[in-house]
Amino acid sequence: MNIRKKILALVVLVLACMSVIPGIVMAQEYSSKGADSCLGCHRSAKWSVMGIFNTKHGSRVDPDAPFSNLQCEACHGPSNEHRKAKDKAEVKPTITFGKESIAPVSEQNGACLNCHESHTGAGWFGSRHESVDVGCSSCHNVHADRDPMFDPVEQQETCFSCHPRTRSDTYKASGHPLRFGSMSCSDCHNVHDGNNDFLLTADNVNDTCYTCHAEKRGPYLWEHAPVTESCSLCHDPHGSNHPASLTKRPPLLCQQCHSASGHPGVGYSSDDLDAGSSNARYLMARGCQNCHTQVHGSNHPSGSSQIR
Repeated sequence: MNIRKKILALVVLVLACMSVIPGIVMAQEYSSKGADSCLGCHRSAKWSVMGIFNTKHGSRVDPDAPFSNLQCEACHGPSNEHRKAKDKAEVKPTITFGKESIAPVSEQNGACLNCHESHTGAGWFGSRHESVDVGCSSCHNVHADRDPMFDPVEQQETCFSCHPRTRSDTYKASGHPLRFGSMSCSDCHNVHDGNNDFLLTADNVNDTCYTCHAEKRGPYLWEHAPVTESCSLCHDPHGSNHPASLTKRPPLLCQQCHSASGHPGVGYSSDDLDAGSSNARYLMARGCQNCHTQVHGSNHPSGSSQIR
């Protein structure tokens, strides 16, 4: 069969399955033996799917599990023609998954959302991942004994395949313990929910940070304006080469808002250290925090300058 005939056959099959060509019935039938028809080939090392029987998807007890219903074809669709075909690479199941699949990502994801739409919620539709056609199978492996998304380190590797800049940030001197497996990306981000900025688990940056850093929440009698606006104004959550994951070192960080026209009347720079200036003491150690220790806020009656 030449290329033209292959393309024509594929087009006719797709259109017939969509019922847009009257009088042509080419929809595949379900296999009579279900998974037993599939496992003849797919128990081998090359295409092994046996790990699914150690997961909820492979349960015969849970009435909502695929294997309590149409088994493999609950996700892959009726695929009897694939079972009977001599060249199974030529005649694929109704729905295949992954980058090499001819099925559009929306159709692939639809097979998952038939059961998982209540888990992902309406936030998935219109989210950044959905809008750029990220498929469920791009991250999840339902045939594995344990989905890699449940392992903090493997989850990061999956995320970093699309977010390489974040990977490099996690290897910087100061940051969250992501690379040690003590945290995972999903502790802060809900990749299925686009209702919040940056796919965060909470409504905003601060509320997400406060789930672990509750002592910074306040309320404080004397609030520090950038703190109440967003933690990310001073901190880089994925990692930084500055202490405490700061975006810059004090006093340079502080001088982004506090100009030289205010206390102590001059700007600080590394030139002060080189020249032995009296301002050098403000550059040592924690910079401005040598005096202004309560930068997240203060409840002291005389702490308006965040000193106490």
